[in-house]
Amino acid sequence: MIKAVLWDFGGVITTSPFEAFNRFEIENNISRDFIRQINATNPKSNAWALFESSQVSIDEFDRKFEEETRAAGYPIPGRKVLELLAGELRPRMVEALKRCKKHFKTGCITNNMKSGQGPVMVRTHKKAAQMQEVMNLFDVVIESSIEGIRKPDPEIYRLVLSRLEVEADQTVFLDDLGINLKPARAMGIKTIKVISEDKALSELEEHTGLSLR
Repeated sequence: MIKAVLWDFGGVITTSPFEAFNRFEIENNISRDFIRQINATNPKSNAWALFESSQVSIDEFDRKFEEETRAAGYPIPGRKVLELLAGELRPRMVEALKRCKKHFKTGCITNNMKSGQGPVMVRTHKKAAQMQEVMNLFDVVIESSIEGIRKPDPEIYRLVLSRLEVEADQTVFLDDLGINLKPARAMGIKTIKVISEDKALSELEEHTGLSLR
């Protein structure tokens, strides 16, 4: 029996930052998915990982990320990439979250950085307020930049289960990255990879028995 629904934020509740990365790459004549490849190289110790777990400052991240991208062929200041992070809300996913909240506990697990305004790192007060309204729907929010651990570390999933007071097999988790879902699934959490909104919502309806659209 499902007792809690866990959500990633960027790429699930909002559009994926990868879309913004790709637009930036096209505009600057950089090979597609260059930024993703940088972030996937040495994923436990690269600039991105260190900043998401608050092990380096924004200045250190800016420098380290530029060093990594320069070594790979195209220097990009870390601050420039941070400007690309905040996506747009997906109204259908927000509605699904609201409906789930009426029946289940809800939790958010987000890898984020101490940059911008609030957990989702937006750059304007208006957008920050909109995002915060959605964040307030969650019973528990786990931020990598606060906890010092990040997905896919199994500890971050144990933390959210503990704070929600549920067992792994009583939860379902939505994320857009398979690497984040794998350890959760190994713990017994039911997982949904968000590739498209329609498919994700259909799978969530199957798990919860709710009509979400």
